[in-house]
Order: sequence, then structure tokens, then C-alpha cells
Amino acid sequence: MKKTNFVAAIAVLTAILAVLGGCSKPPPTEEPVRAVKVLIVGMDTFQAGSEFAGEVRAQVEARLAFRVGGKIMARQAQLGQRVKSGQVLAQLDPQDYTLAVEAAQAQTAAALTNRDLAAADFKRYKELRTQNFISAADLERREASLKAAQAQLEQAQSQLMTQTNQASYAVLRATVDGVVTAVEAEAGQVVAAGTPVFRIATDGARDAVFAVPEDGLAAMQPGLTMRVQVGTDNTDLSGIVREVSASADPVTRTFQVKVGLNAKQTAPALGATVTVFSTAAGGAGVQGKQVIKLPTSALRQDGQGTAVWVLESTSMTLRSQAVKIATVDGNQAVVAAGLEPGMQVVSAGVHVLTAGQKVTLYQPPHAAK
Repeated sequence: MKKTNFVAAIAVLTAILAVLGGCSKPPPTEEPVRAVKVLIVGMDTFQAGSEFAGEVRAQVEARLAFRVGGKIMARQAQLGQRVKSGQVLAQLDPQDYTLAVEAAQAQTAAALTNRDLAAADFKRYKELRTQNFISAADLERREASLKAAQAQLEQAQSQLMTQTNQASYAVLRATVDGVVTAVEAEAGQVVAAGTPVFRIATDGARDAVFAVPEDGLAAMQPGLTMRVQVGTDNTDLSGIVREVSASADPVTRTFQVKVGLNAKQTAPALGATVTVFSTAAGGAGVQGKQVIKLPTSALRQDGQGTAVWVLESTSMTLRSQAVKIATVDGNQAVVAAGLEPGMQVVSAGVHVLTAGQKVTLYQPPHAAK
């Protein structure tokens, strides 16, 4: 009996141990070792900046127009033609102005005749007055008539000069030496006084003209030195920002900037395509200096600021390193403090890593042969 109870107790104890063993937690699995891409920190020359496409224009462009209205009878100047000051560019129909001059000439001749008659009368009445044949009042009336006739003659002469000038304005002449860059009216077209007919780029100083978006306007200050590269032969020129538009273009919402090219350099052809290089905003203090650059994919925010993962090569673990960023150059960040040349920094996948984590170096798969 006692033996049977002992065997039963052993069986119950074994069952309990089996149940307890089945409920125990499995041993923890080791975290997989992650492969990471790293780069070795080195020094590089900072050459940050923005590029803008533009064109060469004259600093002074004259818009020429007739000073009187009429029908254009002839247009002698062509687009792209070089013209000299005083050269005839276009002509209006002169018939109406010729008739006006002839009418003014006739009025002047009539006024001259009236003045001569009044002068002769005054002379004769003056002699009669010396002989007391007429009163002083009669002589004064003749003198007044002479003065009125003289005034009418002067008025007619002024009118003749005005009409002569109007007739000469029917011929449009170049006022400067330069190149015709636009023709805005053709023969047979009726134009009003002041309507632009030609645009002439004057000889002399040249501008590189380009447009910048609103977010780049702060870096465009008058007096800033820029590098200008001519597209045709890659010639490098220097220039200074001369003018920045105060308002945006209503269509493109960009601002026009004019860079005056160095007068001592050979000016490129008008209309030539150029590329203008400007210093990036925030990078003026390190432009041309030796700096540390990192891809922006290596940066992360850890609550204390910007940081990167540095690989400890002896233990193959990661540690967080705070860095200070000076500026951004495209897809690269310029590090002002926190890193030294020779350090190994994780360059990708930084947001899934932890401090002290063991890692291996990523090995790109070999292409199949």
C-alpha cells in the first residue's frame, strides 16, 4: 500500500515538473548584426553656390519712336543691323507735314507783307506829325498797328518753324551707335506719336541678366561679385550685381538681376547665353576654405540637436556624436564642429540604429559573371 502511494506521488511530481517546464520562457535570441555603409571623414574645399542661366544685354537700350504720328512708308533698318548715330531708320508719309509747312510759309509771307505795309504807314504818318498835319493820337494808332503786324509776323514765323520740325520728325534717325535688337513696327503700319518702333542696344558696357526665385533673392545684393561663364566657349568673366528688381515678374514670379560685366574684359556678344554662379547664402564665411562635408542622409536629430553615428572600429559598435552644421551645399552638409578627419561615419539608414549596437561593414553584392 505504501509502495503504491509512493509511485503515485512520483508520477504527480513528474507531471507538475513537465507542466512547469512547458511554461518557462525561451532563452532570448541575439539581435542580428546589421550591416552599415560608412564613409571616412576628410577635408574638402567648400565651393558652394547657385547657378542661374541668363543672357547678355546692353546696359543701356534705347527705344526709338516717331515724335509725330502717321503711316510708315519705309523701314530701312533690319533686326540685328549695326547702326550709327544719325542714320535713317524709317520714314513716315510726309505729305500732310509738307502741306502744313507750305501753309505756314504762306501765312508767314502774308504776315510779312502786312508788317511791311504797317511800317510804311507809320513812317509816312511820322513825317506828317513832324509837320503838324496830323495829331499825336493818329500817329499812336499807326504805331500800334505796326506792333500788331510785327507780332503776327513773329507768330507766323514760329508756326513755320514748328511745322518744319514736325516734317523733320517724319524721318526716324538713330540717336546712338549700337545694334538693332527689336523691330516693333513695319512699313504700312499707322503709328501714334511715341509708339516704339525700334529697340537699339547701345555700344559699351554689358550686363548678364537672369532671374532668381524669391527664396534666393536675399543672397542677391548690389555690389556682390559674381562669376559669369559664357556658354559658347566657357570663358570665365567677373561681374558685380548692379541692379535687383524691386518687384516680381507677374507671370513667372521671379526677380530680375543685372550683373555688370567687367569693362576691361572682352564683352561677349549680345544675346549670348551665360551661366552666373553666386555664393550660397550662409556659406560666405567658409567659401573656398577646407571643410568637412557629409551627405545629408548621415544626419539625424536626437533631441539635443544634430548628430551622426560614429563607428568604433575596435569594437565594431556605434556611438552618437553631436555635430554643428554651418550650411548646406546641395545634398551635402558642411560640418563646423564635432568631427575630425579619419573618423568613420554611418552614411545611410541612421534612423534604425541604436547606440552601442554591433554592426558590420556593408559589402556590395558582386555582379554575376
